[in-house]
Amino acid sequence: MEAVLGKFRILTIGLLLFAFAAPPARGHLNLYLNLQEVMRLLGVSAELYYVREGQVNDYALNFVVPVPANVRDIAFTWQSLAGRPLPYSINVQSSDPAVLPRPTLNISQIGEIPTNVQTFSIGMKCSGIRPAEVEVTITIEVILNRASNNITELVFRRKKICMAADQDDNNVDDPMLLETVVPPPAGLITLIVGGILALMLVVILIVIAYCARGPSKRQNHGQPMRTSSFQRLQTNPPCGPYISPSIIAPIHSTLPRKIEPQQPEELHRRISELTVERCRVRLSSLLQEGTFGRVYKGTYNENQDVLVKTVAQHASQMQVSLLLQEGMSLYGALHPGILSVLGVSIEDHTTPFVLYQAMNNMRNLKMFLLEPSCSRSITTIQIVMMSSQLAMALGHLHSHGVVHKDIATRNCVIDDQLRVKLSDSSLSRDLFPADYNCLGDSENRPVKWMSLEALQKKQFAEASDSWSFGVLMWELCTFAKQPYAEVDPFEMEHYLKDGYRLAQPFNCPDELFTIMAYCWALLPAERPSFAQLQVCLTDFYTQITRYV
Repeated sequence: MEAVLGKFRILTIGLLLFAFAAPPARGHLNLYLNLQEVMRLLGVSAELYYVREGQVNDYALNFVVPVPANVRDIAFTWQSLAGRPLPYSINVQSSDPAVLPRPTLNISQIGEIPTNVQTFSIGMKCSGIRPAEVEVTITIEVILNRASNNITELVFRRKKICMAADQDDNNVDDPMLLETVVPPPAGLITLIVGGILALMLVVILIVIAYCARGPSKRQNHGQPMRTSSFQRLQTNPPCGPYISPSIIAPIHSTLPRKIEPQQPEELHRRISELTVERCRVRLSSLLQEGTFGRVYKGTYNENQDVLVKTVAQHASQMQVSLLLQEGMSLYGALHPGILSVLGVSIEDHTTPFVLYQAMNNMRNLKMFLLEPSCSRSITTIQIVMMSSQLAMALGHLHSHGVVHKDIATRNCVIDDQLRVKLSDSSLSRDLFPADYNCLGDSENRPVKWMSLEALQKKQFAEASDSWSFGVLMWELCTFAKQPYAEVDPFEMEHYLKDGYRLAQPFNCPDELFTIMAYCWALLPAERPSFAQLQVCLTDFYTQITRYV
């Protein structure tokens, strides 16, 4: 991590020096990404200059820009400032031509940069044969002076995200694609022989896979498979890009620590302090509904917008108790990133009300991410910003000795300005039943979000919250996909022990996934604190926003 932070600091210092340097003399050309292109790729309203009046921005050139799966072309804008057209040549290479055939240009590979502003594009159409991240290298040579052989070489790198879904849109007339297409065998005999050979190959592979599992694996549990949703990571860092967070210098909080009591007397005291009159609460619209739980939008005292959690008349006494107990878990947590309880009404003991302050069309974060329009509008910068807000809120909780135990997007809310708040887990088991599983002990738990020690021994601490936060970040990057969707809940303990973790989502930068991987270290002592996570997220946010 020190190496990563050091790299960020060096790049930041370099950018500052570049920004505050004396303006260079008028040069030979401008080459940049215009406002529309930067907004489309990075979600920021700005221009990204690679060459401004002849001055080359090396730091911008070193930034590998991700190209989302739904973007089929990228654009550059350039202009010669030499008073005449400047000769150029362009070469574009793909690191995996089978997945991403050689990109196409809408201008000639050899030509002249015009004296007027011109925008050209490079087409990046995936073949669709498999999902992958493909490195695209764009090399532009600009001849400034033929007599003195003065040539400037600019190298741009892009990371194109390719999805298997693109296969339906392939252009089979492309000769690069035709090389990967196997023509069908001709004749009935050839078909029969081919079918038999294919069947024999499948049988042999099944036998080999079964034998490779070993007798102990066959008796206890299935061998974890490598799928698109999870992968095996080294659980004893440092190794490769996964550096142990234990080498980060600890950041100690100066706030007093206070262990929250769990006794019934304390719960009654909290309820009595927050009791409001039921007649002052008005319900206006139903936001969420489960088997027995309800979430309403309403008002308190006719002028304060609130979220109201309650239960139906047929709810059991256990469900009523859980609503009150979990609703009071963040009692007194005064922090802008925490949605703490505002009031409670128990006049009707069968259907109590728990009130929370609502602002700016506040809604559940998971439901927001599942909206089809969300995946088209939320950018990586905004994901990092939301993660940073929640890390700050959880750091505040931990500084007071409070462990959340159920960190997930379903237990967060978001408003129109993308301000995120952490909330308690009351009613979540009823409103999001697919996220909770019972492992034979009559207790519904968020198995796919839990750390290994929480699964094995029901041990919850700051480190187990860090693990769950890593899964929450994965949810943000995948727009609330179900983590470990292919894994049986009873097999989760074995998968985690064997070192399997969630795979890097498409469109997720390596630096952001590395932060997630820190959270999933096998040993609790090797996981980062939220103060450390906040530093990493803040540095990454600063880095990606200073490029533009």
